[in-house]
Amino acid sequence: MVDVNEQIDAVSRTLRTEEVDGAPSRIQTIAQDYPAGIDDVWDAATNAERIARWFLPVSGDLRVGGRYQLTGNASGEILSCAPPTEDGAEYRATWEFAGAVSWIRVRLTPLGSEQTRFELEHTARVADVPAEMWDSFGPGATGVGWDQSLLGLALHLGAQVGRISPAEAEQWALSEEGKAFSRAASDRWADANMAAGTDRETAARMADATYGFYTGQMPGQ
Repeated sequence: MVDVNEQIDAVSRTLRTEEVDGAPSRIQTIAQDYPAGIDDVWDAATNAERIARWFLPVSGDLRVGGRYQLTGNASGEILSCAPPTEDGAEYRATWEFAGAVSWIRVRLTPLGSEQTRFELEHTARVADVPAEMWDSFGPGATGVGWDQSLLGLALHLGAQVGRISPAEAEQWALSEEGKAFSRAASDRWADANMAAGTDRETAARMADATYGFYTGQMPGQ
């Protein structure tokens, strides 16, 4: 059983828009602190066998310049990789899904010998995201999916008690507990959306649509 409120509160979420390589881009950032040393978190985030235990099965050439494929999801190229030092660790990759290309950056920051901050930054050019999709869902469309991923890592690393395997994730998402998680995550992305300048009514409408998307429910149900 997942402590939904504890997990939602443990995660920070931000949204900003800025020029990246000359193109207006939206940058979503999601982060959580985990009770594990940086070497352990790095292994969990880069070792194919461990990634499959909390995220999705991954195949490919997992080194700089190589390509990866997440089963049933995105693929991409690994652009850079900086293993752990006393200052942190980082890797960057393209995120290629449904014909669109965006970019992810994972940063690890040691907060002590047994605590590490995991931060994921997802950048997408404004022009590459269909306007109707953004106008309907806003940042929650991808943001809630990343929230689910950080929950998987929290269960894997012991920040949350319980077990939800990737194979069970879809069924769990439709449970009452899973729906509560999607509702709360959608609302927190609405908060990030408002902090980035979106009005409250629009952000709330987007959050309702996002919740419906992840749970198969119409807004208000």
